[in-house]
Amino acid sequence: MRQKRKFPVRLLIMGGFILFSVVSYYMKSQVNPVTGEKQRVSLSPEEEVAMGLQSAPQMAAQFGGLYADNNVQLKVRSIGQRLVNSSHAKESPYQFNFHVLADERTINAFALPGGQIFITAAMLSKLKTEDAVASVLGHEIAHVIHRHSAEQMAQTGLLNGIIQGVTMGSGTMNGGQIAGYVGKMIGMKYGRDDELESDEFGVKYCHQAGYDARAALDVMKVLAEASGGADRSDFNSTHPSPANRIEKIKEHLAALR
Repeated sequence: MRQKRKFPVRLLIMGGFILFSVVSYYMKSQVNPVTGEKQRVSLSPEEEVAMGLQSAPQMAAQFGGLYADNNVQLKVRSIGQRLVNSSHAKESPYQFNFHVLADERTINAFALPGGQIFITAAMLSKLKTEDAVASVLGHEIAHVIHRHSAEQMAQTGLLNGIIQGVTMGSGTMNGGQIAGYVGKMIGMKYGRDDELESDEFGVKYCHQAGYDARAALDVMKVLAEASGGADRSDFNSTHPSPANRIEKIKEHLAALR
């Protein structure tokens, strides 16, 4: 009489981890308080604000602290606040603050969850007009409004759970390494989509505030020079190539007319 084969325990463990991760991810569902979009996020808007405020000093310290010229700080803050007041960002639960960082070598701008927005002195020095500064800040405001950080945190939790399950279920590191690579590629795709969405709404915010939204194209030229060329491939990158972003931005600009 043939003995009934037992289902490998490690496969049960793998299935359990993956199922738990997927169910947990899909339970993290909230309606964006500004856009009305249904999103899967790990934090409430209040938690996003608290996280951003708590992280802001440490983040600034990594870039040499805040830029010493208070007039520059006030000017950037004024541009940022004009963008907020002219868009649906004004009705959001987020606390927007704009900071210029002292770093004069790193060309960068970024947003923390909840509305803390930073631009380096190096980036600012490359922007020749207020319209260009507004373009950068509008892009970062869009990241906050669309809750991209909170979405990515939820996605990371899902991918990590799947990777852990595959690693344990395969019984070897090879399976986990393959799953990890796939997860990394998926995460990068999410990042590129977020950048394109923020480009789109950054253009809208600038237009609504009375800035020349075409300055977004000038910003892309700055980023192309900083990244080594406008035709850099999207593959293995969290950001779309500047060339691809330029084409999309042109489409958004045409839609404003």
